[in-house]
Amino acid sequence: MSGNVTDKLTYERQLQSEGYKLIAGMDEVGRGPLCGPVVCAAVIMPLDESLLIDGIDDSKKVSEKKRLILSEKIKERAIAYSICEVSPEIIDEINILEATKLCMQNCIKNISVRPDALLVDAVKADFGVYTRSLIKGDALSYSIGAASILAKVYRDKLMEDYALVYPQYGFEKHKGYGTKAHIEALKAYGPTPIHRKTFIKNFVKD
Repeated sequence: MSGNVTDKLTYERQLQSEGYKLIAGMDEVGRGPLCGPVVCAAVIMPLDESLLIDGIDDSKKVSEKKRLILSEKIKERAIAYSICEVSPEIIDEINILEATKLCMQNCIKNISVRPDALLVDAVKADFGVYTRSLIKGDALSYSIGAASILAKVYRDKLMEDYALVYPQYGFEKHKGYGTKAHIEALKAYGPTPIHRKTFIKNFVKD
């Protein structure tokens, strides 16, 4: 087992030393895009050294090909996981931060095995379980890194599916983020039902 995986267990081991056993990691993907839902994942991974998965990291640092492989391994090995999404309509209604918190709260409600401690990337909220919020947690914690990969793979697939419905926008390439090509398509064709109205005010007229 390579050192970089065990290096990411500092916070998990700390919680274990305090008596917590079922430790979940949680992260979101999709706060910044102009369209599509925000997606969150929560996952409880086995933390025995023999069961660790090599290569888990912040999903942005892992290639798409490797993310797909890791995502399947995480699902196979996880004690429990849940993936939730909150729609563009709700994002527009309550704002992206509140939508992210709601998405994360739903993840904890929906996970089949209740964790007794939670490591979450950056966001602070009441999740009904003992929580530690870590800045850049997806790069620091094995459990949060695993959650970030699950969320990223899920959302990317969702945007690829939307690309088949709205082919002129190039969602399969930019996944809804505000690239030059996406903004040009938005100006040329107008918004789709999956665009976040509060995010595109500067690019389209009502």
